[in-house]
Amino acid sequence: MNTNSLTPVLILDGGLGTSLEDRYGVKFDKSNPLWSSHLLISDPETLRACQRDFGNVPVDILLTATYQVSIEAFARTNTIDHPRGFQRHEILPFLDLAISIAEEAKAPEARIALSLGPYGACMVPSQEYSGNYDAEHSSIDQLSAWHCDRVHLFDQIGHLGSRISFIAFETVPRLDEIKAIRKLFTRAPSNTPSLLNGDVAFWISCVFPAESLTLPDGSGVDQVVDALLNTDYSDVIPWGIGINCTKIAKLPALVDAFGVAVSRLASAGRLETRPSLVLYPDGTNGEVYDTTTKTWRAAANQQAPMSPWERQLADVVALARNQHCWRSIVVGGCCKATHDDIARLRAIVLDT
Repeated sequence: MNTNSLTPVLILDGGLGTSLEDRYGVKFDKSNPLWSSHLLISDPETLRACQRDFGNVPVDILLTATYQVSIEAFARTNTIDHPRGFQRHEILPFLDLAISIAEEAKAPEARIALSLGPYGACMVPSQEYSGNYDAEHSSIDQLSAWHCDRVHLFDQIGHLGSRISFIAFETVPRLDEIKAIRKLFTRAPSNTPSLLNGDVAFWISCVFPAESLTLPDGSGVDQVVDALLNTDYSDVIPWGIGINCTKIAKLPALVDAFGVAVSRLASAGRLETRPSLVLYPDGTNGEVYDTTTKTWRAAANQQAPMSPWERQLADVVALARNQHCWRSIVVGGCCKATHDDIARLRAIVLDT
């Protein structure tokens, strides 16, 4: 029997913001604090076309254009009609539009994941690669309150629980933020329907930008996996855990460490159910994103990769499948991963 067949693989989309820049000529700067979500206001047709590129691959899961949505980012977004920014009560139609565009762009059988970046993605300049947060957002309680308030924005969208299949908390750089997100979810009875009651599956993916296998705050993989799956933080366990916005060359070591940590929890009887593994590294060859200039630059003495990006990632998927500790594997790309990259990845992965 081919044991690989026991671990299903789902294909995720790629880098939306960078695809808008590179394929559609969209320019982002400090006047666009919403980044790709700004097109919900300025140019939904271009956003729709870009997301449809990924939908046509086809991908199994399509992320919404909501990664940098926040009350603060909307308040800092100035347009002709809103020269002083958007008030909280004016945001809802744009969030609903984000879901509608994803619904229109995806393949018929594909599912939608609500994309939610970390608090650092909403800072100016963004701090999801550093984890250097302000004093008002530097504890579990403070971060949990911020995330809860943002999720409640989306709770106002009609029938959202039936329109999305996943909530994706992405690019999380800090251990306390992982715990803050876990703290959001509870199965306690409530008279008010919410995305936070555990009925909608969610994943938490983390960023590992340094040379070491640690988060920007210095937390190691064992600490990260414990925070992601330990029932002490919530009785609602993530459907998936993983890695995104990270150099692909780091993935083999990280996936190995994640697998060891999950297997250790299982052996100790501390794992209620097997999680899915979510992997979407940057689609670069080692270039680094400068959060101040909002440009990609090559690292010093950068060497050409030994094999194409999609082949490297397919090899990591094979490694993960052989760990036999994952319910499923979700794989796609983050910044600079194009719809063509995802199509080639899909062809390789589904052929093995």
